[in-house]
Amino acid sequence: MKLVILDRDGVINEDRDDFVKNTIEWVPLAHSLEAIANLTQSGWRVVVATNQSGIARGLFDMHALNAMHDKMHRLVNQAGGRIDAVVFCPHAADHGCECRKPLPGMVLEIAERFNVKLEGLPLIGDSLRDLEAIAAVGGQPMLVKTGKGAKTLAKGGLPESTLVFNDLYDAAEHLINHH
Repeated sequence: MKLVILDRDGVINEDRDDFVKNTIEWVPLAHSLEAIANLTQSGWRVVVATNQSGIARGLFDMHALNAMHDKMHRLVNQAGGRIDAVVFCPHAADHGCECRKPLPGMVLEIAERFNVKLEGLPLIGDSLRDLEAIAAVGGQPMLVKTGKGAKTLAKGGLPESTLVFNDLYDAAEHLINHH
């Protein structure tokens, strides 16, 4: 099975410094829905792994998060794609959980649930913690320059095997053409 893990904010939808808190603020990035559709139609399973500390901070609740993910699923489906699962960490950074990226908890959960091997497993993200979470378990970190990606790239210190792309569409094309 070909499976790719996507970060959400800054990869699929626009990121905000004050958190994406509701369906109005959840706005897909250009070509991201098409990218997911292309992956789906090329036999890839797509899973989202996202830190959502806004829940712990009281900025939004589970109802709002579910509504945002319903909108994401609906728009991806309308574009001809599919997201097989959404895994999220609701905890604040100081909570001490195992799931919050850069820790690999969500990646391990996804690999177990879908019975895929960690080695070479691609994760597309826009922040260093996304890349660190997948690199920690021998997966393939893929950075997009959307969201916080350009700043992440400029800052440096990326895991050694990181591949860099303009956006999710370009990253998806790479996976489709090289796997």
